[in-house]
Amino acid sequence: MSETGASPLPTTHPARSPLFRAEQFVWLTARVLEQRLFAHHFLNGTLDAVEAALDAYRNEDGGYGHGLEPDLRGPVSQPLHTAYALRVLDAVGRCGGQRVERVCRYLTSVSTADGALPMVRPSQRGYPTAPFVPVVDDPPSELLATGPVVGLLHRNEVWHAWLFRATDFCWQAVESLDKSHPYEVEAAVAFLDSAPDRPRAQAAADRLGRLVREQRLAALDPHRLDAYPIASGYAPGEHHFPHDFARSPESLARAWFTDDEMARSLDHLAAEQQDDGGWPLRRRPWAAAPALESRPVVTFEALRTLRAYGRFVG
Repeated sequence: MSETGASPLPTTHPARSPLFRAEQFVWLTARVLEQRLFAHHFLNGTLDAVEAALDAYRNEDGGYGHGLEPDLRGPVSQPLHTAYALRVLDAVGRCGGQRVERVCRYLTSVSTADGALPMVRPSQRGYPTAPFVPVVDDPPSELLATGPVVGLLHRNEVWHAWLFRATDFCWQAVESLDKSHPYEVEAAVAFLDSAPDRPRAQAAADRLGRLVREQRLAALDPHRLDAYPIASGYAPGEHHFPHDFARSPESLARAWFTDDEMARSLDHLAAEQQDDGGWPLRRRPWAAAPALESRPVVTFEALRTLRAYGRFVG
């Protein structure tokens, strides 16, 4: 979309190129929000259009709901929905001001006793929820929920009282990890990549990288996947690769992998694009609508990762 409000310009990429095929997939299957995100990043769409689409998911309490995170259905605000909203605002450079002040007030209101975030609050009970996201009465703090939010707010130089205890929680959680699983490691990296204490973050990342290799949490050879275990509770074939941890060359996790390992990982990511133009959903599908809505999200992230490593210009 142009700044004057006209429709996004059609792609100028060659027909059947990866980006053209992905664009067709997005127009065919994506929610308005992901269509607007794609248009902003690849077709000169406006920031206002993205934010207008995101506002449809915002609740009066400052949080977000209404299935923004596709695996949680229903209207109620949840930390995972709100984390997704922050990722959207970060992706368009609008993670600041009053909108984020409202989000931080919501985060404060739903934090656990130690100042961090649970995965899902009990208010989700009664609404359709992915079976791998348990709803309990007294949910604990989770690095999986807290790390990406804290890292994102630090990256955008947001200062709010909520961040102090939440940051302390993340440091303690990351530095005490001795056994983990890929999604938790991704959350740790999201925190470490933007944590203010850079020497401490570097040291923690070095230790975490050794853990990843020792526990074979990253599939370093996509042609020998049977050599890498799948974490407990994950779907069959739900492997994670170097590019899942180091989503850009600037990530601290990039140093965990050799150039050859990263090249193989990115080759594998590029080759995963399917005939319909989208990327596959690796986690276990549990209902038709969440699976359909999640694939454009995965596709958008795959395109951003490939572009960050210079695999195409767009």
